[in-house]
Amino acid sequence: MRTNGPTPDLALNAVLHELVTSIQAILSDNFIAAYLQGSFALGDWDIDSDVDFLVAIEREVSDADSSALQAMHARIYDLDSHWAQHLEGSYFPRDTLKRYDPTSKKLLYLDNTSRVLIRSHHCDTQVVRWVVRECGITLAGPPPDKLITSVSADDLRQEVLMAMRDWAQQIFADPDQINNRFYQPFAVLTYCRMLYTLYVGRVASKPAAAEWAKGALDSRWAGLIQRARKERPNPSLKIRRPADMEDLKSTLAFIRYALDIGGRYGKTQI
Repeated sequence: MRTNGPTPDLALNAVLHELVTSIQAILSDNFIAAYLQGSFALGDWDIDSDVDFLVAIEREVSDADSSALQAMHARIYDLDSHWAQHLEGSYFPRDTLKRYDPTSKKLLYLDNTSRVLIRSHHCDTQVVRWVVRECGITLAGPPPDKLITSVSADDLRQEVLMAMRDWAQQIFADPDQINNRFYQPFAVLTYCRMLYTLYVGRVASKPAAAEWAKGALDSRWAGLIQRARKERPNPSLKIRRPADMEDLKSTLAFIRYALDIGGRYGKTQI
């Protein structure tokens, strides 16, 4: 851990210190490194941000160590800190972390607001590897570029284009899933972020991608994007409130627009 703290937030630094030292104690020589990624690495975090972490390990976690990690995550969740309930991350064996392989096994994963580890591919993406390698904050262990092979811009674009299409298919099949004041603006900002990656070949935070989109995309979307940014605070409250119906309709139209320009970009550039 950095002696001056990995983030400007002292309470978060205390939680991260407890997390990493506890993981090291449990895993012993199976532990390689821990990194902070996501919005904290990209530089646009706020009080509502997930605390995205990644742990690199030598080999798959044993059953005994998995049970110990489960108990540890439940204990940390109960700490008297807002941040303790918003940790999110995965445990990557060294060979899995090095480069993306679509046939790899699911990873031990802790979801935001959860106290229980599950198996998931959630963090096993090119995007996560790029963010950790290029922007990740080392909490313990070697720099991330010693463990992760460089992720090309085209690899990012291929993954993002597929994600754009897959999520759009789910949303159009059931638009009600984004009919609240959290997921409707989240969808707008996420599609801004994916378009940014498609065009620029890098990963940006949602706020940075939204600012880019307001200038780079058709101006008719600027108001929708700006309103999505303003809806960011208090997600636990807003997820229980229905979305503005006009903004919901506009969001569906924006997703169609994103698919159209993304598809054309994919045919000509990828």
